[in-house]
Amino acid sequence: MNQQPQRRLGRGLAALIGDDVPEETIVQDIRHLRHMPIESLVGSPNNPRKQFGEEELGDLARSIADKGLLQPIVVRPRADGATYEIVAGERRWRAAQRAGIHDVPVLIRELDDGEALEVALIENIQRSDLNPLEESGAYAQLIEQFSYTQQQLADAIGKSRSHVANSLRLLNLPEKVRGLIAEGLLSAGHARTLVATDAPGELAEKIISLGLSVREAEQLTRDQNETPERKANKPSHKQKSADVRSLENQLSQSTGFKIEISDKGRAGGKISISYKSLEQLDDICMRLGKKA
Repeated sequence: MNQQPQRRLGRGLAALIGDDVPEETIVQDIRHLRHMPIESLVGSPNNPRKQFGEEELGDLARSIADKGLLQPIVVRPRADGATYEIVAGERRWRAAQRAGIHDVPVLIRELDDGEALEVALIENIQRSDLNPLEESGAYAQLIEQFSYTQQQLADAIGKSRSHVANSLRLLNLPEKVRGLIAEGLLSAGHARTLVATDAPGELAEKIISLGLSVREAEQLTRDQNETPERKANKPSHKQKSADVRSLENQLSQSTGFKIEISDKGRAGGKISISYKSLEQLDDICMRLGKKA
C-alpha cells in the first residue's frame, strides 16, 4: 500500500526563494545561495515542462546577457556529490548557456523526488509555462508515483480539485487530439468538450476549422452525442400545441417567471420554472408553501 506524502510544500515557489517567509528562513536561504559553474547543473528528467520554444529562449538569453540572471535557480544535490539537478529554473539555465554565462546563482535544497516535482510544477503553473498536456501529465505523475490524492494535489498547487480532475481528463483523449493541444491549436477548454464523444478527432478538426468558441464546441458535441431516437423524442416549442403554449404564457404572466411545460399526453409531463436570483427562488418556494 502506497504511503501518503509526508510533507506538503503548498506555499508555492515563494517559500523556496525567501518571499513572504520569516526572517530566520531568509537568512538560512542566503547561506544556501551561491554561484556555481553552469556545467555543474543538469536538467531533471521529471521536469513537467517538455517543450522550450526557440524564440522564447532567444529572447530570454538576450535579456540575461544584458541584465544578468536575476533570480536563482533552485537545485538539489545528486548522488555523485559533484553535480546538481535543477528543480526550478531549467528554462533560465538553458538561456544562460546561450548567453555565454559561466556562473549562475543557485539555491540548494534537500528535496525528495515528490517534493522536487511539486516545486517544478508549482513554478511552471505560476509562470503559465506549461501547456495543458504537460500540466495534466505532471498531475498524473504526482498522483501515480507519489500517492497524492486529487484534493491534496489541488491544495499543494493552489488550484481547485475540479481543475485537477478536468485536467487529468485530457489524458484520455487520442494521441491526435493531444497533439493539437500541445501545438496550441486546441485549448484545454475546447479539448474537455471532446472527452466523452465518440469521434474526438473529427470534432477537434471541425472546432479548429470553424473557429468555434468553447460554448459553441460544447453545443457541437451535444448535437453529435444525440442519437436519432433522442432527437425525435426531444420536446420542442414547434411540437407544442396551441393550448400548451397559451397555458405557458398565462402562467408566466401571472407568476412573473418563465414557465415551460413539457406535455407527453397520457404519459404525463413536467413544468419548469426559471429564476434569475436567490430572491426569486425564495419567492417561488414561498408560493409553493415551503419556506426557503
